[in-house]
Amino acid sequence: MSTADEGTVRADVWIWSVRLVKTRSLAATACRAGHVRINGERAKPAQPVRVGDEVRLRHEGRERVAVIAKIVRKRVGAPVAAECYVDNSPPPPPREFAAAPGQRDRGTGRPTKRDRRELEQLRGER
Repeated sequence: MSTADEGTVRADVWIWSVRLVKTRSLAATACRAGHVRINGERAKPAQPVRVGDEVRLRHEGRERVAVIAKIVRKRVGAPVAAECYVDNSPPPPPREFAAAPGQRDRGTGRPTKRDRRELEQLRGER
């Protein structure tokens, strides 16, 4: 485990190290796509982060807000990662409000054109 209380590290490396995303390439992609903000400013993958910076990450339909408490350069276990930042994220929406994916009866085959039109109307796509 490589931790340091001072210095800087790349934004994508820190996001990956504290397990906010699964892979470093996902962290870099999120930065390039504009889904990562550091202290309110859009972040590039190589932007340095320091202790006290606020990192906002939009990932998997949810916004994560973390204030950096420790700089880590290598991926660490979940208990150690939890100590590296202060989580100020809003709570996730309750599961009952999340839209359930449409399910078809087993063996009914593909939806017909009529079925697809009805589904589109329900979703508000038409």
